[in-house]
Amino acid sequence: MTQDKPAVVCVFCGSTAGNDPVHLEAARALAYELHKNNVHLVYGGGNTGLMGEIAKTLVSLSGPQSVHGVIPRAMIQSTEMNVAGKDQTTPATARGKTAERVVSDSLDETAIADLTYGTTTIVSDMHTRKRLMAKLVLQGGPGSGFVAMAGGFGTIEEVMEMTTWNQLGIHNVGVVLLNINGYWDGLLLWIRTAVHEGFINGKNGSILMEAHDVKEVWPILVEYQCSSERYELNWGQE
Repeated sequence: MTQDKPAVVCVFCGSTAGNDPVHLEAARALAYELHKNNVHLVYGGGNTGLMGEIAKTLVSLSGPQSVHGVIPRAMIQSTEMNVAGKDQTTPATARGKTAERVVSDSLDETAIADLTYGTTTIVSDMHTRKRLMAKLVLQGGPGSGFVAMAGGFGTIEEVMEMTTWNQLGIHNVGVVLLNINGYWDGLLLWIRTAVHEGFINGKNGSILMEAHDVKEVWPILVEYQCSSERYELNWGQE
């Protein structure tokens, strides 16, 4: 008997831990929920912050094959050698953004195999990163989808793009905000305002679902149904 494909859930989240430990606790708890339901994780490939916590926890529970990270080369810092011609003797924070992935070896390959964080694919840019993460999710079994935990500009940009893709008919899987301690209240208020002002269709306003607790995430993804008001567009092979 052939085993069904596991669901694949992409989690968007911060590469830092934030100021409130409740977010790290939520990352660990979500990893336990993914493990319990035999769900594989796709994430941004970092080994720091919430990214690193959820990946490390799930690998410890389900093994390295359960986690696939996707990260642009520019966001990796080698502690031994230059990466992409940049002087790594300068701390990553001094150049603006802290590296999302810190490795001890030089980077000559397109992937990192790590028994702690699973397999990581190295890509050239942010667009390729998001497209590959979405492709991996859409190859998963029932219940596959996208989840956003706490994060910054990158996290909100990623989850809103996947929400837009759902509205445009590019994919038909669930998109969930894990709204721990009201972190996403501002975004949810904006959606309600946009619906009220007529810029988002009322039914499409529910494309982006809300979970208050990690235990709500998997049931929402499994039971997700597309809005009847999504755009009917032909994207061909997209």
